Amino acid sequence: MKKATVRSNILEALSLEDLCRFCQADEAWVIELVDHGVLDPVGGQRHNWQFFGTSIARAKKARRLNRDLGINTAGVALVLELLEERDAALRQLARYEALRSSEY
Repeated sequence: MKKATVRSNILEALSLEDLCRFCQADEAWVIELVDHGVLDPVGGQRHNWQFFGTSIARAKKARRLNRDLGINTAGVALVLELLEERDAALRQLARYEALRSSEY
C-alpha cells in the first residue's frame, strides 16, 4: 500500500504587493487595514513590510467581509475583533466542559 504524502501550502510571509495579489485588493485598502490595527506587518517602511500567518488569514477574512457584505474598514476591524472574542469564549467553554465531564 502506498503511503499518503502530506503537502503543505502554508504561506510563511508575504510582502505588501504579494498580500494585495493574494487578497485581490489594492494597496490603499491593505494600508487602511494596517492603520485600523487589523493587520500587523513586520518592517519599518511600507516597501519592507512582511505579513505573517495571522495577518495573512485576517486579511483574507477582511477581504471577504468587505467584498461580500460591503463592510467598511472600521466595521471589518470590529467584526474581526468580535469573532476572535467569540472564538476565545468558545475555547474557554470547551475547556470548562472537558474539566467538568472528567470530574464525573
